[in-house]
Amino acid sequence: MATFTTKRIEALNVPGRYSDGNNLYLQVTKTGGKSWLFIYRWNGSQKEMGLGPFPAIGLADAREAARDALRLLKDRTNPQDPLAVRRAEEEAKREKPAFGVFAEQMLSDIELQWRNDKHRAQWRYTLREYCKPLWEMPVNDIDTQDVLKVLKPIWHTIPETASRLRGRVERVLDAAAAKGLRSRANPARWKGHLDHLLPKRHKLTRGHHAAMPYSEVPAFVQDLRQRENMSALALEFLILCAARSGEVLGMTWEEVDLDAKVWTVPARRMKAGREHRVPLTERAIEILDSVRLLSLLTSDSEQPKATGFVFRGATAGQLSVMSLTMQLRRMEKGHFTPHGFRSAFRDWCGEETDFAREIAEAALAHTVGDMTERAYRRGDALEKRRRLMDTWEGYLNCRRS
Repeated sequence: MATFTTKRIEALNVPGRYSDGNNLYLQVTKTGGKSWLFIYRWNGSQKEMGLGPFPAIGLADAREAARDALRLLKDRTNPQDPLAVRRAEEEAKREKPAFGVFAEQMLSDIELQWRNDKHRAQWRYTLREYCKPLWEMPVNDIDTQDVLKVLKPIWHTIPETASRLRGRVERVLDAAAAKGLRSRANPARWKGHLDHLLPKRHKLTRGHHAAMPYSEVPAFVQDLRQRENMSALALEFLILCAARSGEVLGMTWEEVDLDAKVWTVPARRMKAGREHRVPLTERAIEILDSVRLLSLLTSDSEQPKATGFVFRGATAGQLSVMSLTMQLRRMEKGHFTPHGFRSAFRDWCGEETDFAREIAEAALAHTVGDMTERAYRRGDALEKRRRLMDTWEGYLNCRRS
């Protein structure tokens, strides 16, 4: 008969082993530590199996674990050593690596086939950023619901990224199956599987991002400036620079020259694979000064210097892409996308200004003209683009309804 209650266990302070029945014992050490043991005999020898410390493992859980071990021990058709069974299960887990571990191994094996660093970085970024729910899961245990948990939050908001992510998860799981680490069907497969559970490809917004009309952007920016958080600052900076989300969120202090008022995005982080210089407006500088001051105030260094990512998340790492989308949702503008502000900027350039098309396209880091034309246009028109971005800022500073 069981003899323990939780109160009695808490009161025990004399070292020793105390039986609760069913081969379950509470061990109390000289220092007052308490833990559970399952003590039994197997092939004529006494064996002990630890069940965990008290109070992390409560009385009810310890009794349940002891009952499970006892069932293995006394199975009439196939008695088993509980300790050996546990060791086999732990070994099986070690043989089936976590999704994150295997994904990193696979990328190391195949990344040489990719022609540029940007593509390698995109693979790693999307898997690390969006597959966090899968990262620690054994690669063999991942099922359809696990994959949907990753895809559904971004399937409508950033469909192009979601589609690429699905294909990358499918490839990781296919590689795991090829190495004998998965025995189940691939839950990230599209045809005949996820195509029945998610909107079809042709229903997705491919190549077009829901853009706020440019006439509404000034009022939105004024509202955005009332929000004192890192996501709001990053989103306003994105709008001011007409930049892509990845360029802004991956921005580091080493890329910024505050004296020259220029942000230089390295080629490896640009979609076209070419370095891009961005002229910084007065308000963009103000945002960077605010973020830089916050960075210095939170630094532990005696001689602090802003380094690393400019726009940081709660854990001091890179601010996530989803944070910008969530900022729009909190402002009841979730039907628009961060990338859509580039379209709003381009529409404004064409409708409201006399700046040349080439200058507007250069501000967006778009390629203009054929190869011969580009060869003769060696400059990046930085100062002309600076005037354009200053005019854009002036437009944003005027409240519009």
